Amino acid sequence: MAEFVSLEEVVSLIPDNCRLGVGGFCGVGAPDSILRAIGRSYEETGSPKNLTIVTPACAGDMTYDGWGLAAIRADGLVTELYTSVLTLPKAIQKSVSEDKIACYCLPLGVFSSIFRAMAGHEPGALTHVGLRTFCDPRVEGCKVNRSAKESGKEVVQLMDINGEEMLFYHPLPMDVCIIRASYADEDGNISIEKEAIHPETFAMATAVHNNGGIVIFQVEKVVKSGTLDPRLVVVHKTSVDYVCLSNPGEHLQNYCEPVFRPELCGDVKIPLTDVPPMELSLRKVIARRAMMELGKGNLVNLGLGISDGIALVANEEGIIEDVNMSIETGMMGGVPLTGIAMGTAVNPEALYSMPDVFDLYNGGGLDQSFLSGAQIDRFGNVNVSKFSGRIIGPGGFINISQNTHKMCFSGIFTAGDPQIEIGDGKLNIIKDGNGIKFVNDVEQITFSGEYARKTNQDVMYITERAVFRLTDDGLELIEIAPGVDLEEHILKKMEFRPKISPDLKLMDSRIFRPEKMGFSFSEL
Repeated sequence: MAEFVSLEEVVSLIPDNCRLGVGGFCGVGAPDSILRAIGRSYEETGSPKNLTIVTPACAGDMTYDGWGLAAIRADGLVTELYTSVLTLPKAIQKSVSEDKIACYCLPLGVFSSIFRAMAGHEPGALTHVGLRTFCDPRVEGCKVNRSAKESGKEVVQLMDINGEEMLFYHPLPMDVCIIRASYADEDGNISIEKEAIHPETFAMATAVHNNGGIVIFQVEKVVKSGTLDPRLVVVHKTSVDYVCLSNPGEHLQNYCEPVFRPELCGDVKIPLTDVPPMELSLRKVIARRAMMELGKGNLVNLGLGISDGIALVANEEGIIEDVNMSIETGMMGGVPLTGIAMGTAVNPEALYSMPDVFDLYNGGGLDQSFLSGAQIDRFGNVNVSKFSGRIIGPGGFINISQNTHKMCFSGIFTAGDPQIEIGDGKLNIIKDGNGIKFVNDVEQITFSGEYARKTNQDVMYITERAVFRLTDDGLELIEIAPGVDLEEHILKKMEFRPKISPDLKLMDSRIFRPEKMGFSFSEL
């Protein structure tokens, strides 16, 4: 039976030099009260210090001193980090970029595989995911900053299995893990029924418990023994060591808003007309063009960034229920939300656990995926993980992009702050962004064009003014926006010259008008 303790007692269970597992996903589901208690203890006593953090997706709210891992941002508290993405806790991202924290970025779905392997006392996770990307030991071996490269530690190795290249990811041992849940009963059974996502709760807990570590849950409420619905209990009391209550106001369903939204966890369904449409912008233009690639009835993944607007424009056009949207956090169906709330969805049809959904993804279960692209090069490689001095990490990008039949990458054509008017069915480029996104060579390979050609993927690159596809000869330009000059606004803004399709055509003018497009699948 689990022991119920205070936050201060939880901190005392985390010694200096501890390897600490932390649950949560980006803007959702972190054990915030425990993290804040750790941060306060370090400021007041200097302990715990020199922590190694293992967290599949760093929690945060895009600020330096807000929610999530920002609470443990003080220099010396964390010295090593294993994660897939660190976009949202800005202070942690800054420390990694400044080499104060040695950082190893693994594909998000690989964490699920590693945790399951650790729980079963298996040697590690063997997978094709990450081949030819920066995770490949022939490239960077998941080491994303100088501190990690100089550490001498290896987290992945290349193997030959029956003549096929594979990557073997080593275990990530944890002394303690802190995970958030909704309720615990008096015996220590754990339910996450009010949470907006179902992350690696069971996988992380069993990985730690089965290897002699300490499993700690932060919950909002303790209820009477036997009152939890057994179908909603995700971790049995026999795998739980300690439970603590969160502080009032520190158990947000997501960091975007302080209120509980029952439509995110399946308690209620709301009319989809209550989901507001996007205002006309470059982001909406790109989302509209990408939406036109959707296939009726397909299982689709939407990534963070511009691509997450596709669900909103599909909802506005009335076709959202003809497509099966999904997110790597486990959401199946519904309307995925954007921004910091990304990973959640209004009216989900099913709530998978993250390890389960990655089994589906890794095996090729996705028909289409729509992800963002910060840099694209002449070989079709895409970089979203490290650029302009910022270390971002791949999140679920690598699992998704390497295992989807049709890939669409989206982004604004240039970096910076372009001034572009949209209307009357065309673009009017007044001033372009200063940064070039279509480069000779990306800074870091998050998606490998070489690997995509080897696996015969259908790959497109969609911007507000140009659409490309991947061929054996690299990128081919297939569409340009009305009002755009091919040479001045496209070719001069690229470091390489793409192949130009003999059938080059204009993008649909409806994309550039404020009213609904009136799009339907019957057009395809």
